[in-house]
Amino acid sequence: MYDATNRPADAVRPRPGHGHGHDIVLFDMFGVIARHQSEDGKARLVATAGVPEVPFWAAYWGLRQPYDRGDVTGPGYWRQVADALGTGFGPGQVARLVEADILSWSGVDDTMVALIEELAAVGRRIALLSNIPEELAVHYEARHAWLKHFQVRAFSCRIGHAKPEPGAYRWCLDALGAEAGKVLFVDDREENVLAAEAGGLRGHLFTTPAALRKALRLSA
Repeated sequence: MYDATNRPADAVRPRPGHGHGHDIVLFDMFGVIARHQSEDGKARLVATAGVPEVPFWAAYWGLRQPYDRGDVTGPGYWRQVADALGTGFGPGQVARLVEADILSWSGVDDTMVALIEELAAVGRRIALLSNIPEELAVHYEARHAWLKHFQVRAFSCRIGHAKPEPGAYRWCLDALGAEAGKVLFVDDREENVLAAEAGGLRGHLFTTPAALRKALRLSA
């Protein structure tokens, strides 16, 4: 998922025997580099669906994991949402919902983009693990050149695993050819960080760019 609720204080969990000055950094995207779903975007989605807000979000999130994992396309996902709501969305409405959904997740944090570019410039190995559906992945690839800095881009819709499923982290380790203890995973959702740590990765619960810089031992 992309949304975050209440989060405890930012923390890196030390793993005995492993420093983190030269770890590979595996980043989450939404809530870390990209911004959370915008309020305007959320309002547009509800208005486009034409249904009450509370059941809309229950269906939206309740059916999201298979969409993120690539098990279903955008139109298929929105048909499932309609079924869950006891209604129907016509083809034009589905297209508008797909578009509104993409736009609601389109904001990025320029401070974090600058940090990514800084890490790439000094040769730090960085990778990306994002729960993201195909339509949104295509949107980001077409618009954000900074994605090229990531040695591995693990989009859930293309790897068949979505966080916090253990397979998502294993896929990244295999793609990186790295030992789990040499990878620092950065995410704003504690359940995703805990799942990474259960797989042997180091974890950093993201709250601010400044706290992350400190964890990475970078000067302000």
